[in-house]
Amino acid sequence: MHLRKIAAAVAIVVTITGCGQSGSAPAPTSAPQPGSGDPAFRAVAREAIDDFLHRHPSVATDLGVHDYDRQLENLSAAAFAEESKAIAGFKSRVAAMDPAALSLDAQLDREVMLHVFDAATISIEVIRQYTKNADLYSGGITNAAYVIMRRPFAPAEDRLAALVDRETKMPDVLTAARENLKNPPRIYTEIALEQIDGNISFFKSDVPAAFKEVTEPSLREAFKKSNDAVIAALTDYKTFLRTELLPKSNGAFAFGEDTYRKALAASELIDLPTSQLLEIAEKDRQANEAAFQETAKKIDRSKSAGAVLASLQKDHPAPTALLKTTQDTLDSLRQFIVDRHIVTIPPSEPAQVKETPPFMRSTTSASMETPGPFEKTELEGFYNMTLPDPRWPAAQQADFMRQWYRAAIANVSVHEVYPGHYLQFLYAKQFPSDVRKVYSASTNAEGWAHYCEQMMLDEGFHSDDPSYRLAQLQDALLRDVRFIAGIKMHTQGMTVEQATALFESQGHQPRPVAVSEAKRGTSDALYGYYTMGKLMILKLRDDYKAKMGASYSLQGFHDAFIKLGPMPLPLVRKAMLGDTGGIF
Repeated sequence: MHLRKIAAAVAIVVTITGCGQSGSAPAPTSAPQPGSGDPAFRAVAREAIDDFLHRHPSVATDLGVHDYDRQLENLSAAAFAEESKAIAGFKSRVAAMDPAALSLDAQLDREVMLHVFDAATISIEVIRQYTKNADLYSGGITNAAYVIMRRPFAPAEDRLAALVDRETKMPDVLTAARENLKNPPRIYTEIALEQIDGNISFFKSDVPAAFKEVTEPSLREAFKKSNDAVIAALTDYKTFLRTELLPKSNGAFAFGEDTYRKALAASELIDLPTSQLLEIAEKDRQANEAAFQETAKKIDRSKSAGAVLASLQKDHPAPTALLKTTQDTLDSLRQFIVDRHIVTIPPSEPAQVKETPPFMRSTTSASMETPGPFEKTELEGFYNMTLPDPRWPAAQQADFMRQWYRAAIANVSVHEVYPGHYLQFLYAKQFPSDVRKVYSASTNAEGWAHYCEQMMLDEGFHSDDPSYRLAQLQDALLRDVRFIAGIKMHTQGMTVEQATALFESQGHQPRPVAVSEAKRGTSDALYGYYTMGKLMILKLRDDYKAKMGASYSLQGFHDAFIKLGPMPLPLVRKAMLGDTGGIF
């Protein structure tokens, strides 16, 4: 919904030479002192960040900046135009700053900022999802409420009062949607319709449940009024989507080759022909498929790989034992990391597993609840696990639990907790700048978590049990197919139906997951960033090892990597190796 993905480019070096008299040497010029321009750059960066957070209050809340909790995103066409103009102004000011006058950290942040601006401009002026994606509006207001609810960063009464103010502005967002949406892709409108009942249910049931302990009469009355108005507006929006917008939804979702490449270069600093990217993706898919087949044979040579996987999915804990099983997994992961010197875990309480709160159960099966880097209140991070509804028949509960077969619990926990996203959270307050606390590149954040899935097994975690490798490879193949489908859907005319078939056949996914993944790719065109990031980190690790020689250690590499913050990986290369090339 909002831009937290970033990009960067190679610094612009400006050379100034004097023009002397005939036959005379050029007038000497003094090179700027590195770091001398840092205060001016930091001031402009702060101004740009403040402007961004002011325009995106839900992002601010999520990051732990609570100055805008009572505000809501303005999604009118005029607001998008104003933001685009503001971005152009900030870009001009940052681009005018001489990189030679900046410290290395400031140079890196300058490149981050310049391409944050490029990514935002492409999003607003070229891709223009606000004119196409109906779920941007209904999903956006749902998220705006969710980030107020999800963490106790303030007393419940204060958060509810902020939510009331935010809710009073939500009907205006849906009014803006009616004005902005022009000939959207049919799939986008269908997705919004599929989601809308969940949005309405969220405000009817989940939001009131999250604040049930608030009893102050006037606040309860104000909340009922604002919440009822949101429910009514969403109900009217559903009618608009079904009767007015859907018949007019004849647009194309595909970005096209030029826009895809520009968006990827801006967001992730990867500028390669899509044909080369497909070669990279397909090579990795084939390697993972061969390993998947071979690993399945190690488990049961008499069965197909699909049958082996299906048999593993029957080996799951009982619903009543899921939380303890997962907590034991986290504890073993943390101990393995410490014993094998994988990465330094900052002083912290171990991540705790808890049942997903009632107001979140309809939207997630597993999630990390991590406070933003700017939170002043000390809040714990929790790993939420969703249990099946105990009122379901036993067969339905068992089917739900197939996703939590034991090897899958470990793989998801590596990605979400140790040493994946939770470890990133533990380092977030220490990131070198506010720029890196606000903006993150998906190839870095998701690439790191996906890289960790493979790395932990490579380092010996459950090395005696091939079922863990099979689970890791299934997820790797899913990410490979995202890489391929994202490119082909947006540059080669692949249909949603063809992408669904690809996820089933080459991603080894059941049809409901395959359908969901294909639909996601229509708007999340760059969702190959999981595999892109993993491959780039593996290449960076090899190059860093060669540079460091005898002084190399895996822990040293991981510590150096994560402390830099979630910059685009070519900039991480620049910081660690002094170059931005040879990324794959």
